[in-house]
Amino acid sequence: MLKKRPLISVIINCYNGEKFLKQCIKSVLSQTYKNWEIIFFDNNSSDQSVKILNSFRDKRIKFFNNKKRNHLKLYKARNLAINKANGEYITFLDTDDMWKKNKLEKQIKLIAKDPDAKIIYSNYLVIDENKKKIYLKHKEKLPSGFITQKLLNNYCVGVITLCINKKIFRQYKFQEKYDIIGDFDYVINLSKKFKIFVVQEPLSSYRIHQS
Repeated sequence: MLKKRPLISVIINCYNGEKFLKQCIKSVLSQTYKNWEIIFFDNNSSDQSVKILNSFRDKRIKFFNNKKRNHLKLYKARNLAINKANGEYITFLDTDDMWKKNKLEKQIKLIAKDPDAKIIYSNYLVIDENKKKIYLKHKEKLPSGFITQKLLNNYCVGVITLCINKKIFRQYKFQEKYDIIGDFDYVINLSKKFKIFVVQEPLSSYRIHQS
Protein backbone atom coordinates (compact mmCIF):
# COMPACT_ATOMS: atom_id res chain seq x y z
CA MET A 1 0.00 0.00 0.00
CA LEU A 2 1.09 3.58 -0.60
CA LYS A 3 2.15 5.21 2.66
CA LYS A 4 1.11 8.62 1.39
CA ARG A 5 -0.93 10.21 -1.34
CA PRO A 6 1.65 11.11 -4.00
CA LEU A 7 1.64 14.39 -5.88
CA ILE A 8 0.37 14.04 -9.44
CA SER A 9 1.41 16.52 -12.13
CA VAL A 10 -1.22 17.31 -14.75
CA ILE A 11 0.45 18.44 -17.98
CA ILE A 12 -1.74 20.83 -19.98
CA ASN A 13 -0.10 21.99 -23.19
CA CYS A 14 -1.99 24.90 -24.69
CA TYR A 15 -2.06 26.65 -28.04
CA ASN A 16 -5.15 28.80 -28.61
CA GLY A 17 -7.35 26.57 -26.49
CA GLU A 18 -9.78 29.19 -25.19
CA LYS A 19 -13.01 27.57 -26.39
CA PHE A 20 -13.03 24.60 -24.03
CA LEU A 21 -10.30 25.54 -21.55
CA LYS A 22 -12.62 26.34 -18.63
CA GLN A 23 -14.26 22.92 -18.87
CA CYS A 24 -10.85 21.26 -19.06
CA ILE A 25 -9.49 22.97 -15.94
CA LYS A 26 -12.72 22.54 -13.98
CA SER A 27 -12.49 18.78 -14.59
CA VAL A 28 -9.16 18.81 -12.73
CA LEU A 29 -10.43 21.07 -9.94
CA SER A 30 -13.33 18.68 -9.36
CA GLN A 31 -11.13 15.61 -8.89
CA THR A 32 -11.87 13.57 -5.78
CA TYR A 33 -8.10 13.10 -5.45
CA LYS A 34 -6.77 16.48 -4.35
CA ASN A 35 -2.96 16.15 -4.27
CA TRP A 36 -2.19 17.39 -7.77
CA GLU A 37 -0.59 20.29 -9.57
CA ILE A 38 -1.36 21.63 -13.03
CA ILE A 39 1.67 22.39 -15.19
CA PHE A 40 0.15 24.71 -17.77
CA PHE A 41 2.54 25.30 -20.67
CA ASP A 42 1.39 27.93 -23.14
CA ASN A 43 2.90 27.71 -26.63
CA ASN A 44 2.50 31.35 -27.74
CA SER A 45 -1.29 31.47 -27.77
CA SER A 46 -2.80 34.54 -29.43
CA ASP A 47 -6.30 34.09 -27.99
CA GLN A 48 -7.68 34.46 -24.44
CA SER A 49 -6.24 31.19 -23.10
CA VAL A 50 -3.84 32.78 -20.59
CA LYS A 51 -6.52 35.21 -19.38
CA ILE A 52 -8.90 32.30 -18.81
CA LEU A 53 -6.22 30.39 -16.91
CA ASN A 54 -5.52 33.40 -14.69
CA SER A 55 -9.20 33.58 -13.74
CA PHE A 56 -8.68 30.41 -11.67
CA ARG A 57 -7.32 31.24 -8.23
CA ASP A 58 -5.66 28.00 -7.16
CA LYS A 59 -2.06 27.74 -5.98
CA ARG A 60 -1.83 24.27 -7.51
CA ILE A 61 -1.98 25.80 -11.00
CA LYS A 62 1.49 26.72 -12.28
CA PHE A 63 1.97 28.71 -15.46
CA PHE A 64 4.89 28.41 -17.88
CA ASN A 65 5.26 29.61 -21.43
CA ASN A 66 7.41 29.24 -24.49
CA LYS A 67 10.11 31.90 -24.10
CA LYS A 68 10.87 31.89 -27.82
CA ARG A 69 8.76 33.62 -30.44
CA ASN A 70 8.47 30.58 -32.65
CA HIS A 71 5.76 27.99 -32.06
CA LEU A 72 7.19 24.73 -30.73
CA LYS A 73 6.19 21.28 -31.93
CA LEU A 74 3.81 19.60 -29.50
CA TYR A 75 6.23 16.96 -28.24
CA LYS A 76 9.00 19.47 -27.63
CA ALA A 77 6.46 21.44 -25.60
CA ARG A 78 5.35 18.28 -23.76
CA ASN A 79 8.94 17.50 -22.74
CA LEU A 80 9.51 21.07 -21.55
CA ALA A 81 6.34 20.93 -19.45
CA ILE A 82 7.35 17.59 -17.93
CA ASN A 83 10.68 19.11 -16.90
CA LYS A 84 8.72 21.61 -14.77
CA ALA A 85 6.71 18.92 -13.00
CA ASN A 86 7.20 18.13 -9.30
CA GLY A 87 4.88 15.15 -9.07
CA GLU A 88 5.76 11.51 -8.59
CA TYR A 89 3.37 10.71 -11.42
CA ILE A 90 2.75 12.49 -14.72
CA THR A 91 -0.65 12.76 -16.41
CA PHE A 92 -1.81 14.59 -19.54
CA LEU A 93 -4.91 16.58 -20.37
CA ASP A 94 -5.39 18.57 -23.57
CA THR A 95 -7.33 21.83 -23.50
CA ASP A 96 -10.41 20.51 -25.32
CA ASP A 97 -10.72 17.31 -23.27
CA MET A 98 -11.96 16.46 -19.77
CA TRP A 99 -11.59 13.95 -16.97
CA LYS A 100 -14.17 12.08 -14.96
CA LYS A 101 -14.02 13.33 -11.37
CA ASN A 102 -12.56 10.07 -10.01
CA LYS A 103 -9.91 9.65 -12.73
CA LEU A 104 -6.90 10.23 -10.51
CA GLU A 105 -8.42 8.43 -7.52
CA LYS A 106 -9.00 5.25 -9.54
CA GLN A 107 -5.46 5.21 -10.90
CA ILE A 108 -3.82 5.93 -7.54
CA LYS A 109 -5.79 3.07 -5.98
CA LEU A 110 -4.39 0.75 -8.63
CA ILE A 111 -0.86 1.99 -7.90
CA ALA A 112 -1.46 1.33 -4.19
CA LYS A 113 -2.44 -2.27 -4.90
CA ASP A 114 0.50 -3.13 -7.16
CA PRO A 115 3.99 -1.56 -6.90
CA ASP A 116 4.68 -2.61 -10.53
CA ALA A 117 1.93 -0.27 -11.75
CA LYS A 118 4.12 2.48 -13.16
CA ILE A 119 2.11 3.06 -16.36
CA ILE A 120 -1.68 3.08 -16.26
CA TYR A 121 -4.31 3.94 -18.86
CA SER A 122 -8.08 3.56 -19.15
CA ASN A 123 -10.96 3.52 -21.55
CA TYR A 124 -12.49 6.87 -22.53
CA LEU A 125 -15.56 8.48 -24.01
CA VAL A 126 -15.75 10.41 -27.26
CA ILE A 127 -17.89 13.53 -26.85
CA ASP A 128 -19.09 16.42 -29.00
CA GLU A 129 -18.75 20.19 -28.53
CA ASN A 130 -21.59 20.23 -25.99
CA LYS A 131 -20.13 17.45 -23.81
CA LYS A 132 -22.70 15.02 -25.18
CA LYS A 133 -21.47 11.43 -25.33
CA ILE A 134 -21.05 10.13 -28.86
CA TYR A 135 -19.68 6.68 -28.02
CA LEU A 136 -17.43 4.62 -25.78
CA LYS A 137 -14.09 4.42 -27.55
CA HIS A 138 -13.33 0.76 -26.83
CA LYS A 139 -16.15 -1.74 -26.33
CA GLU A 140 -13.83 -4.72 -25.93
CA LYS A 141 -11.82 -5.52 -22.79
CA LEU A 142 -8.56 -3.54 -22.88
CA PRO A 143 -5.22 -5.39 -22.58
CA SER A 144 -2.69 -5.12 -19.76
CA GLY A 145 0.79 -6.48 -19.07
CA PHE A 146 3.45 -6.67 -21.76
CA ILE A 147 1.19 -5.69 -24.62
CA THR A 148 3.40 -4.37 -27.43
CA GLN A 149 2.01 -6.68 -30.09
CA LYS A 150 -1.57 -6.06 -28.97
CA LEU A 151 -1.01 -2.32 -29.24
CA LEU A 152 0.48 -2.71 -32.71
CA ASN A 153 -2.55 -4.75 -33.74
CA ASN A 154 -5.08 -2.37 -32.21
CA TYR A 155 -3.75 0.77 -30.55
CA CYS A 156 -6.03 1.73 -27.66
CA VAL A 157 -4.12 4.09 -25.33
CA GLY A 158 -5.44 7.64 -25.18
CA VAL A 159 -2.78 10.04 -23.90
CA ILE A 160 -5.39 11.83 -21.75
CA THR A 161 -5.92 8.58 -19.84
CA LEU A 162 -2.25 7.96 -19.01
CA CYS A 163 -0.65 8.10 -15.56
CA ILE A 164 3.11 7.44 -15.62
CA ASN A 165 5.74 7.30 -12.88
CA LYS A 166 7.95 10.34 -13.39
CA LYS A 167 11.14 8.31 -12.99
CA ILE A 168 10.42 6.79 -16.40
CA PHE A 169 10.79 10.21 -18.03
CA ARG A 170 14.39 10.44 -16.85
CA GLN A 171 15.26 7.78 -19.39
CA TYR A 172 12.42 7.94 -21.93
CA LYS A 173 11.13 11.19 -23.43
CA PHE A 174 8.81 12.03 -26.30
CA GLN A 175 10.45 12.07 -29.72
CA GLU A 176 10.38 15.76 -30.59
CA LYS A 177 10.53 15.24 -34.36
CA TYR A 178 6.88 14.15 -34.49
CA ASP A 179 3.82 16.35 -34.91
CA ILE A 180 1.00 13.83 -34.50
CA ILE A 181 2.13 10.29 -33.68
CA GLY A 182 4.39 11.12 -30.73
CA ASP A 183 2.00 9.60 -28.17
CA PHE A 184 1.78 6.35 -30.14
CA ASP A 185 5.56 6.16 -30.57
CA TYR A 186 6.15 6.86 -26.88
CA VAL A 187 3.72 4.28 -25.53
CA ILE A 188 4.89 1.59 -27.95
CA ASN A 189 8.49 2.11 -26.83
CA LEU A 190 7.51 2.01 -23.15
CA SER A 191 5.51 -1.17 -23.70
CA LYS A 192 8.70 -2.96 -24.72
CA LYS A 193 10.24 -2.25 -21.30
CA PHE A 194 7.36 -2.09 -18.81
CA LYS A 195 4.09 -3.73 -17.93
CA ILE A 196 1.15 -1.48 -18.74
CA PHE A 197 -1.85 -1.53 -16.40
CA VAL A 198 -5.42 -0.59 -17.19
CA VAL A 199 -8.62 0.66 -15.58
CA GLN A 200 -11.36 -0.75 -17.78
CA GLU A 201 -13.94 1.97 -17.22
CA PRO A 202 -13.83 5.30 -19.09
CA LEU A 203 -12.08 7.93 -16.96
CA SER A 204 -11.60 10.64 -19.60
CA SER A 205 -13.53 12.33 -22.41
CA TYR A 206 -11.99 13.07 -25.79
CA ARG A 207 -13.74 15.86 -27.66
CA ILE A 208 -14.39 15.95 -31.40
CA HIS A 209 -15.08 19.45 -32.74
CA GLN A 210 -14.69 21.56 -35.87
CA SER A 211 -11.31 23.09 -34.99
